[in-house]
Amino acid sequence: CHCRLLDGAVSIILHRWKHLAAAQATTIKMSVDGKMRAFLLLALLLVLPSDGFAFTTSNTINLKTVAVNNPATTMSRFAPARTLYTHTSPTLTKFQLAYIPPEDAEKANKTKPKLPQPKIGDVVRYFDMDGGRAEGQVLVGKISLIQPIRSEPASEDGTNKWLVEINEMEDVGDGYYADYPSRKRRKCALRKLEEIAPLPASFVRTEDAYKVPVERGTNRPRPSHASYDLIGYEGPAAVPINQEVVKADGENYGKIKFDLIRNSAIAGAAGAIVVQLVSGSNIAVIYAAGAFAGVAYLFFLGIKTDTVGSADAKLGSNVSNLRFVFPGLVLVGVALNNMMSGDSNPVSSPGLFSTVTPEQFGAAMAGFLTYRVPLFVSQLSPVISESATDMIPGSAGMAMRLAQDAKNRGVDMSLLKDKSAADGLTTVFLVSGPEATGKTTLVNKLLESDSRFVKPVLVDKVADGVKFERLEQRGEFLEVDPSGRYGLSKEGVLQAAEQSSDSENGEQKVVVVDAGVELAKKMVNVSGARLVGVWIGLDDLDKFESRLKSKISSGLVSIPEDETEDTVLRAKVRQVVKDIEFGVVSGVFEFTILNENIDDSLKQLKDAASYCFK
Repeated sequence: CHCRLLDGAVSIILHRWKHLAAAQATTIKMSVDGKMRAFLLLALLLVLPSDGFAFTTSNTINLKTVAVNNPATTMSRFAPARTLYTHTSPTLTKFQLAYIPPEDAEKANKTKPKLPQPKIGDVVRYFDMDGGRAEGQVLVGKISLIQPIRSEPASEDGTNKWLVEINEMEDVGDGYYADYPSRKRRKCALRKLEEIAPLPASFVRTEDAYKVPVERGTNRPRPSHASYDLIGYEGPAAVPINQEVVKADGENYGKIKFDLIRNSAIAGAAGAIVVQLVSGSNIAVIYAAGAFAGVAYLFFLGIKTDTVGSADAKLGSNVSNLRFVFPGLVLVGVALNNMMSGDSNPVSSPGLFSTVTPEQFGAAMAGFLTYRVPLFVSQLSPVISESATDMIPGSAGMAMRLAQDAKNRGVDMSLLKDKSAADGLTTVFLVSGPEATGKTTLVNKLLESDSRFVKPVLVDKVADGVKFERLEQRGEFLEVDPSGRYGLSKEGVLQAAEQSSDSENGEQKVVVVDAGVELAKKMVNVSGARLVGVWIGLDDLDKFESRLKSKISSGLVSIPEDETEDTVLRAKVRQVVKDIEFGVVSGVFEFTILNENIDDSLKQLKDAASYCFK
């Protein structure tokens, strides 16, 4: 590269000398033989700086500036524009430079990389001076609050300006840091912004922790930058407010408040009627007065809620305090009525209830507390309805939940019923789970004991090699067995039940797919299938490990030459954890069976399979 570079430069210089001599009408005969060219190459090697040089490029032949990349030397020459490559170790770089004044070059060298600005939730490194080390104990935490420091004047370099609250994170090993569990007391620390450094942490779901890069040798967290941007930071950014959402929430709040007051009045009237039938009109009137006091209590409580956060918050709070007077007014009214009754005063003996009877007091308080009844009903009704739906197992319960959700969104349920009656979907019984759970054994026993279930139709590479090759080239196989002979396609799943149907007795068939997690993920995207999913698992990760060890020891799992049994086992355990995560969050599986006892698990599998025919 150097030789071609310098050879091109020599040609340009000789060409320029020739034209200069012609312009001066001087005949200079120059024989550029090998010796002359070697001499010039040697001279250029001695003169050129070690940083190399570059030519500005252009698609047309123009006179451009040649700049030598040496801070101490600036040399300009005119030459026809060409594209040259310089070899500056360790990479080959294409330069396209022009003349840069020394003062601009100095400014460019002083330019510092842009520092990040802090945000709530950032994972940072900070120090605790009580750690027993001279420089302090290195800790990792998450920013929970940023606030200005008003007691100290801010410096020009941005220090002493911002105070950060940090929630310490627990070091769980191997560079992972997790939030402290709720059962442990959370540790918080206050640090100035200039005392912390950002960490390039990434959350790992399987570990439920943040992975932080560490320094070699010390295993201390390695920040992405030495500090945050102290000068340009102007505080936490304000969250934009969606006025449409605020308006919609205000309307919902007004509706909830109106419904609560209305329902409280209705409950009070209904309670008064019941008391009238049980205890007579006098007690019923007192109960109704107490119920009216409860409605007034809610109304004035709403005044306080309406003014929270506004300029009238203090006034609203003071007016709202009148709600505590209404129960007392009811009792005062009952006492005055008793005193004015003369001989018919129901109070016969002095004491705690010297002005009202226990029955009157109880009726007034029961009426006042009636407002709580619709409040409790409104809070418990969603829980009760969800619990009732959850009690229905499998796809039936799932269908009810989907129907309820569609109804809440205003979907016409009659259209859904008509569509579901003729949707043309094929029911597929999907049994999946991690390795070593015994799902294949359960599926085989189900197929042996119930003729309504059939296996998918596989494409045999030996029997139908043309079809196998065509589907394989198109990538239409959902799965190919380890031997490479049998392939499972979408049609093999959807048409298996139809091909096995008994036309004489009209027995409906359902295809059962014994699927690993990867195949289960693909089955979710198979159009034309209605999945009834069952997840087979174990209740302890140690049991997975024990069964995997047995498979490895028995030779059912091959060990690669560059690995050991221990590394293979750890890899499979990690895969089991990932598979379990899919089973939990995918939402595909309506039934879960913990395969501890094969007979009990088979019974549960049959119960789940029965929902394919409902």
